[in-house]
Amino acid sequence: MKPFIACLMLTSPDGSLHPSRWTKSPDGDRPDFSKVCDKVREELRCQAWMVGRATMVEMAKGVPHAPEGPYNVSRPSHFANRDAKSFGVAIDRSGAVHYMGPDLFGDHIITLLGRDVPDSYLAELAADGVSYVVAETADFDVGKLLDVVNRELGVERIVLEGGAATNGALLAAGLVDELNFIVAPALEARSGTDSVVEFGTDGLAGKVELSLIECQTLGHGMVNLRYAAAKPRP
Repeated sequence: MKPFIACLMLTSPDGSLHPSRWTKSPDGDRPDFSKVCDKVREELRCQAWMVGRATMVEMAKGVPHAPEGPYNVSRPSHFANRDAKSFGVAIDRSGAVHYMGPDLFGDHIITLLGRDVPDSYLAELAADGVSYVVAETADFDVGKLLDVVNRELGVERIVLEGGAATNGALLAAGLVDELNFIVAPALEARSGTDSVVEFGTDGLAGKVELSLIECQTLGHGMVNLRYAAAKPRP
């Protein structure tokens, strides 16, 4: 069964994801905003966080270091630490992220990979102690890969903190159950800046419906807009 996925994003009212570019506010500053976001994340009671390839590259900071072949690797999955209590999940279809060890921020790494990743990359992950699940078909169905993570590791709740493209793709696929948009009292307003959600030129019209769960007033002039996400009703 697919884990429950709650998308959590700290944003400005104009949809910016870059607090370093935001205007100042008398209600609080970036450290205050981060602390509030951390508290909401804890309240979601998730066992894992999940990001896309670009975000994980920034955090992992590794370089390619595949061991010498020949390679004897496990497909479609390899679980290096079944006893971990918390996890960081990377959506990395092409196998572009390289790690410096099995954990990030104290959370065991699981990476979701496309069918065509080479054995040399899987050998690198296994040597680093990183767990992985490889798609068995060309369509790279993230939901099916997360089914495996749920079944094998008991991960029932995931907080999604991806970039705009990752959030958009998972919303379009019907994998996101809840949105938490924490809005801070600041603006960026630059042309061409990133947004909270993006899905190509067609957008998400006809692919997802949102319904308000609640609007939480938080500290430092912030609010949390909680929405349930679902596929459109027939």
